[in-house]
Parts: sequence; structure tokens; C-alpha cells
Amino acid sequence: MPEPTEEKLSYRLVTGPDTRDFCERIHNALAEGYVLHGSPAATFNGTDVIVAQAVVLPTAIASADAAVANAVDQLENYEDEEAFEGHA
Repeated sequence: MPEPTEEKLSYRLVTGPDTRDFCERIHNALAEGYVLHGSPAATFNGTDVIVAQAVVLPTAIASADAAVANAVDQLENYEDEEAFEGHA
């Protein structure tokens, strides 16, 4: 019986020293269908440059965009404006 496959996380933050290994990890994530999300970050820990790059699955972006659009639609259709009195 085949082993069940683990569902991919929709968001991953890949971190580590700025080495070929780190770049290969990003390369592999892209090959698995992830896309880069935002700019990479880098810091120095006194010895090594440590880098971070967020990656997301495109379906996660689409789901988040749909959720935001739905929330905006609900706000636009909200009839009780007094509930928002004093809010920008």
C-alpha cells in the first residue's frame, strides 16, 4: 500500500547561511511549484550572512485574494453604517 503523501504547506520561509545549499533549497521549492513571495532578507550573525526567502503556492495567493475580495464585498453590502461610526 503506498504511503500517503504529505500535503504541501501553502507558505514556507526558507532560511539559512547564504551558500549553494540555500540556493538549491530555493531552486527545489520553485521546481515543486512554489513562487517567490516578497524580497529576500539578509543579516550577518558575526560569522555568516544568513538569508531568508518566503515562497508560496500560487493557489494560496488565489485563495487569499478571493477571501479579501469576499470581505470587501461584504463590507460594501453592509447596511448598518453606525457600526463603523468613527472609523476611517
